[in-house]
Amino acid sequence: MEIKVKKLDKRARVPQYAHDTDAGMDFFALDETTIPAGRSATVPTGIAVEIPTGYVGLVWDKSGLASKEGITTMAGVIDSGYRGAMSLIVFNTTGEDFTFKAGEKVAQMLIQKVEHVGIISADTLSDTERGNKGFGSTGK
Repeated sequence: MEIKVKKLDKRARVPQYAHDTDAGMDFFALDETTIPAGRSATVPTGIAVEIPTGYVGLVWDKSGLASKEGITTMAGVIDSGYRGAMSLIVFNTTGEDFTFKAGEKVAQMLIQKVEHVGIISADTLSDTERGNKGFGSTGK
């Protein structure tokens, strides 16, 4: 499979896999962008992508940024029909501002197959051992 990438700005970096065995391709900041402490911000990439029909791009954290800097991603679903500029929504979990320099890795995107299912409105659902036991139902 191939994915077309359009640079919307000459400074943009095309996404890339750091290693042949990586699941996610890295996306890079177009401009210097500061994420305020305890807040979210949008980081422009300067690119648009063409994800094939039947697939989705899922944006995930870079593990190093999450573990060392407290930077996590939000709202990371890129639908196959979207052709606009990609911006990455990130959240700073720490008490200090964090700044991405232009060209730095921000997040990674995995391409996954999508299954569309029929949706049926129902008055009842089948019984299971777990039933309606939610958060903490396994004892943790």
